[in-house]
Amino acid sequence: MLTLILLLLVGTVLTYLSQFNLSPVTVNFGIYVFSDVPLFYVMIGSLAVGLVLSYLINLFHEISTSFLIRSKRNEIKKSRGEILELTKRVHQLELEKEKLKHEPIVEPEDLNAL
Repeated sequence: MLTLILLLLVGTVLTYLSQFNLSPVTVNFGIYVFSDVPLFYVMIGSLAVGLVLSYLINLFHEISTSFLIRSKRNEIKKSRGEILELTKRVHQLELEKEKLKHEPIVEPEDLNAL
């Protein structure tokens, strides 16, 4: 509904502008020359080119952001895997420590001792 209202407002503004900006102008594009083009068409063309360029810049930004997010997600997955492996290793070492703590200390006998 909001989109429809905005489109109606934009259409009204464009209609108002078109009524008062019909004077013919000459447009130069390098070697190309367009004469007797209504000023309103030049204004609308400029607006359209600006919108397309801003859309393309935004699209490029979104694509680069999505690649960045994907790489960060992969880093997080890798780090979580590392954390899991290290947690398992710590647990194994704690079990080994407890086992050694409760095991009686037996010193080997030296048969060549005096």
